[in-house]
Amino acid sequence: MMEKRRLFLGLDLSTQSLTALAIDRSGDFIEQFSINFDERYPSYKTEGGVLIGDDPTVAHSDPNMWMEALDDMLALLKEKELTRHICSIAVSAQQHGSVYLNASTEGKLSSLNPSLSMSQQLNTIFSRSTAPIWMDSSTNAECREITEALGGDTAVAHLTGSRATERFAGPQIRKFSKEKPKDYEKTAHIALISSFATSLLVGTIAPIDGGDGYGTNLADIQSARWSGQALSASASDLKSRLPKLVPQDEIVGNVSDYLSERFGFHPKTSVAIGSGDNPCSLVGLGLIGETGHHAVSLGTSDTYFGYLPELAVSDRGEGHVFGTADGKYMALLCFKNGSPARETIKDRFNLSWEKFSDLLMDTRPGNAGQIMLPYFSPEITPLVLNPRVWRFGGLPESDAAGNVRAVVEAQIMSMYLHSGWMGTRPQTILVTAGGSENRELLKVISQVFNTEVHSFEVKDSAALGAAIRAAHCRLNHQDEAVSWRELTDRYVRDKVTEKIKPDEDAVRVFHGENGLLEIYKACEEYALGPGEDPEDKIKKFKKIYCS
Repeated sequence: MMEKRRLFLGLDLSTQSLTALAIDRSGDFIEQFSINFDERYPSYKTEGGVLIGDDPTVAHSDPNMWMEALDDMLALLKEKELTRHICSIAVSAQQHGSVYLNASTEGKLSSLNPSLSMSQQLNTIFSRSTAPIWMDSSTNAECREITEALGGDTAVAHLTGSRATERFAGPQIRKFSKEKPKDYEKTAHIALISSFATSLLVGTIAPIDGGDGYGTNLADIQSARWSGQALSASASDLKSRLPKLVPQDEIVGNVSDYLSERFGFHPKTSVAIGSGDNPCSLVGLGLIGETGHHAVSLGTSDTYFGYLPELAVSDRGEGHVFGTADGKYMALLCFKNGSPARETIKDRFNLSWEKFSDLLMDTRPGNAGQIMLPYFSPEITPLVLNPRVWRFGGLPESDAAGNVRAVVEAQIMSMYLHSGWMGTRPQTILVTAGGSENRELLKVISQVFNTEVHSFEVKDSAALGAAIRAAHCRLNHQDEAVSWRELTDRYVRDKVTEKIKPDEDAVRVFHGENGLLEIYKACEEYALGPGEDPEDKIKKFKKIYCS
């Protein structure tokens, strides 16, 4: 019966919610459900899925809440008579979060009573009651210690794919072992959120994939193994507490007897290795194996990411390198002053988003040589710890149109300049999230990158990516060889809503001799050091492009 209507399930455990998305072999989206943590589980007193405390640098969640959500989601799928048709499952989860488990975990996972919920039976498996998540920035001291032990930012980045990063598991584990040594001693297993959720599905400790594992500061990304150097720099006897690291997708087992008996899954339902939301989004946007396409997500933080067929790491330690479902690599850069910076300018001049877009349309590319560095808050790329907004070229604070174009051009030029280490420039950029609806902003992206931009209407790309990963693992495991391209064509290709080609005159403003990209780079080097005052360059720009 399962083979007559085979469904593939993606589960995305994000910061705020758990989403389930089921697809079938033909490319149809069958069902999608979501559970919002704040609304469904008020007893945990979370805001946006995060526990609220006194220290704003600390961001934790309760793994018991995630278990409750998984219980409830699987019960809902059973109620909708879907579980018996699902033949493969894969998990996507918010990246970088870590879960700390005691020695009783394996025994309890393998002996669950199907008449009781997981959350009722597993609430004593945690050696640490809460899990630090990606929003946590409380480990600056530990990052410095790890960096010093491994020989500096560049050395750490080349070894692990990123410089020592506050939200990553390595610094988080180090902080835990220093501050709570007795609780660390009681910790038998450390999981990432994706491997923790996968463990709940298979009833045993699940491995960690390269997509999530390379985002820990603990892995040697060239050998695809845990790095002895990085482990030693983070905490004592850490290797024994980590599961196996697997560089690419594989089936880790079938659903546990518990899932089969309680929720009605077929006993042969396979479970693919879990991964982080960013690697899953790469799959969900159809970018696996696609070197000619990169993606921009315009949200609270703007992100720029793409597939890397060969390993590349920034010599400046900018951005991150994660693994991918096919065993290769992806690069990701995060720009913290994303939508909030645009919104700050909008609100300062009492604009609607429609008026913001109108002003952007009414000003010429290059903004008459007026440039802004919009560091309204500390920035990740480039690293800016002391926020300040810089204005060059005579840009007055009172000029609404000038500031609108300045903030947008600055953000896109920063993306262009700081993504150069990824290698070949893209032939196409896919733009997702809220900003993808702003056509004028998309034009600026096309002009700065000198490439075609596609507005891409894919909601829950991480959940879709997990479902596609489940399909790829299952079908290829059964000798029904199917490529990533085939699955991408089936589920993703028809999601483009608009295509914008770059205007040649505008491209020249950015890329021509003494063009705005060169000017912006000079402004950034002057502001962040060491660099000369860029005003002479700006005067030359104005003479060439503004006369």
